[in-house]
Amino acid sequence: MQELSQTRSNRKLRPAATPYVFALYMSAIMACLMCFVITAANSGINDDYLRNVFKAYQLAMPVAFLCVLMVRPVVVRLVAITVHPH
Repeated sequence: MQELSQTRSNRKLRPAATPYVFALYMSAIMACLMCFVITAANSGINDDYLRNVFKAYQLAMPVAFLCVLMVRPVVVRLVAITVHPH
């Protein structure tokens, strides 16, 4: 059992990768959700709905990833301004 947990910990990225992993997960989830909502709002839910969602996601995901990377420092600063420290 210890070997299994050791193998899993060897697969993990270094802590320095945290902002990039956060941006990847956040952008992937948000882009997906927004593509579902915006596609439904623009063209309705029809036979081509899922195909249109995934077509939009192909563009939205990389754009969202870059945007999260750029906006994250601003958001961190805004949170620091508005939330009391520990």
